[in-house]
Amino acid sequence: MTKADAVSDATERAGAAGQRRAIDPADELVRLTDVEKLFPVKRGTLLQRTVGAVRAVDGVSFSIARGETLGLVGESGSGKSTLGRLISRLVEPTGGSVVFDGTDISHVSARRMRPLRRDIQMIFQDPYSSLNPRHTIGSIVAAPLRIQGLARRGELRGRVRELLEQVGLNPEHYNRYPNEFSGGQRQRIGIARALATRPKLIIADEPVSALDVSIRAQIINLLDDLRSELGLTFLFIAHDLSMVRHISDRVAVMYLGQIIELADRTSLYEGALHPYSHALLSAVPIPDPASQRRRERIILRDEVPSPLRPPAACRFHPRCWKAQDVCRSEAPPLVEHQPGHLAACHFPEKRSVV
Repeated sequence: MTKADAVSDATERAGAAGQRRAIDPADELVRLTDVEKLFPVKRGTLLQRTVGAVRAVDGVSFSIARGETLGLVGESGSGKSTLGRLISRLVEPTGGSVVFDGTDISHVSARRMRPLRRDIQMIFQDPYSSLNPRHTIGSIVAAPLRIQGLARRGELRGRVRELLEQVGLNPEHYNRYPNEFSGGQRQRIGIARALATRPKLIIADEPVSALDVSIRAQIINLLDDLRSELGLTFLFIAHDLSMVRHISDRVAVMYLGQIIELADRTSLYEGALHPYSHALLSAVPIPDPASQRRRERIILRDEVPSPLRPPAACRFHPRCWKAQDVCRSEAPPLVEHQPGHLAACHFPEKRSVV
């Protein structure tokens, strides 16, 4: 290892350690350390051989505090949903560690993971495919209670009715089927199902992207109210930065499997440091037409590179207008440039584009 590599490695470790220290260990609910997920690519009909691997998540480290909502944003294919599934252990990580409430769940067996699942629930993107059309909403919402043994048979109906009412649905619709509800109502059913086990963490994977614009705000406000009432912790995955700004305490920006910027909501939206964050924020509509016309719109060149063969060094450099030789030869570490504000860029620049 060269001296430059050693310095870079030490700086990267210091940045990750600084991020972990930013949250009091007593308040830390989730901690990811150098988490990786590789999906092998195989060729051949009979004798399949591995010819490569998609690096969906590559060396991600961050923490989530109890009662916090962390927004996770990025383009399609950046690895956001895979990261959410790694935390919930729907997918097993290839490397690194995922610690939930003091327990390393990275490679625990399905049997040991089962009781922990009551504390980690997901709200899925598509409210149409995430609900079984052959089951009534009563049986759908009651399923986690039955599986985890959290309610006696005679108590299930009353508990489900309470949950339906809690998410703004009529308890009398207990025996109806999903096809009798609108998209927004189906997503409320999914939220009620997630709340059934009284979880500590809810991973919301783009919960409003499949809904009409007119009802997205209602679902976002419902999630925000539930967090306040129940003391929930959220990982809110989205590509709509205006929604993320409304509900999140901190925001992590992801690009090609890596976290490239992490900061509290105000710091990111009013003074992002990474060029990719600048480009994302410049696409957020402003309700003032005059300000919208004056604002510079940043158009990224080229397409997102393939995660099968990500660019060397800084993964954003092929699309970055600030890229220099060092960006093509050395990967920038995720370090703290301001208190609580981390960015992985050789030439960070504070810039307000919203």
